[in-house]
Amino acid sequence: MSTTRTTQIFFASTLYGAATLAAALDSGCFEPADRRLLLVSNNAAIPETAHALDEMPGFERLRGRFDEVLSWNEAIEPLHPGGWSARPEDVPIWERFLRGLWGLGDDRIELVLESIQVNPALAIAQLFPEARLDVYADGLMSYGPTRNKIDPLVGERVRRLLHLDLVPGLKPLLLAEFAAEPQLVPAEAFTKVVEELAKGAGGTSRAQGRGGDSPALPDITDADPPALLLGQYLAALDILTTDEEEALHLRMVRGAVALGHRRLVFKPHPVAPAAWSRALEREAERLGAELTVLEQPLLAEVLFQELKPALVAGCFSTALLTASTFYGIPVARTGTEELLGRLAPYQNSNRIPVTIVDALLPDLDEGASGPAGPADEELAGLVAAVGFAMQPKLRSDLREAAQTYLAAHLSARTWRYFKRRRLTVLGLPGGIPVPRNAAVRRVVRRARRLKKAALG
Repeated sequence: MSTTRTTQIFFASTLYGAATLAAALDSGCFEPADRRLLLVSNNAAIPETAHALDEMPGFERLRGRFDEVLSWNEAIEPLHPGGWSARPEDVPIWERFLRGLWGLGDDRIELVLESIQVNPALAIAQLFPEARLDVYADGLMSYGPTRNKIDPLVGERVRRLLHLDLVPGLKPLLLAEFAAEPQLVPAEAFTKVVEELAKGAGGTSRAQGRGGDSPALPDITDADPPALLLGQYLAALDILTTDEEEALHLRMVRGAVALGHRRLVFKPHPVAPAAWSRALEREAERLGAELTVLEQPLLAEVLFQELKPALVAGCFSTALLTASTFYGIPVARTGTEELLGRLAPYQNSNRIPVTIVDALLPDLDEGASGPAGPADEELAGLVAAVGFAMQPKLRSDLREAAQTYLAAHLSARTWRYFKRRRLTVLGLPGGIPVPRNAAVRRVVRRARRLKKAALG
């Protein structure tokens, strides 16, 4: 009988990810193990200036599910988690070092990772080449194709993709090229974990507002729930300029007030400029509304639990779908059509989240709000078509689905999701027809090959 211990290492860089892992554990998604370790990473550009997830309000409520909490930043310091991976020839040395550092000995290792297509998760997978892998989904991005080609020595070890059912009925494309089996993490388990986080963080945030550094959550009554506005720091991703993103947030304020909301709560991105908050406060005051800027780093879902908002508005945050699908809160989007035109290159991994939000959610700028629309066959076809156009080499199996969707549904409304040049290069409906002249066709085919090579 084997006496080898089994150690499961769960990797997370966000509180949302840690909450998803906790829900998966509570739901029995993992087999028993001798030890369960939570490995946390702070991927901020300057980690010393940002909260690590194990320092965020409410995290202590999750800690008990793990035998120990480890720091990836400390393990590889002074190297940065987002930019470092071991050279292939150094992998055995690093594995030996980590086994000693974390007391793993000769344990059989099972890894549960996020965002395996990029570091630090990819680096960790490579350092334990014999470990079985499970991946858990990073919000709406799981519905899109894998953003980079993954070494089969890593990809073929992935057994499952654990994900929340954010868009009921829609199947994730992530890692499907390796036949990773999608498995749902029950929504009830996730919302129960959020309740735990709220108990650990909600009361603290209110108390701090009476004399601490952070403002209190506003006093809420059932008769006067606020509108919650979600900020995303898109300027940091070079999608918008800082001025354009500030203008986007101002549109949220105006749109919420136009719908009749006079109490607003703005949840900024943790690294967003403070000047944005002041501009929003001035705009709300001008419109006769009261706006509270929440400075404490709370999970958006905790705010749904604590504030019970009458509206959640944002651009393309995953939290918009958790608000609608899990909590039944009316939602609205703004700025998605402009973002679809700005995302570059076309295979930008934010494209599927923006597409889904744009297709399913009411438009705040048109004075609309309500539940997210259903995931029907047309949405599945749209996601497949966009997914193929993003990654035609990785997901060549989606070509037929893309052709079917584009032939039937390409219209003035759906053109926003595609680029004519991209459709032309891929030979899809909606592209520019190739001339019949043989010489011209040869030139066009050569141009297509060069374009495909450039797209990688």
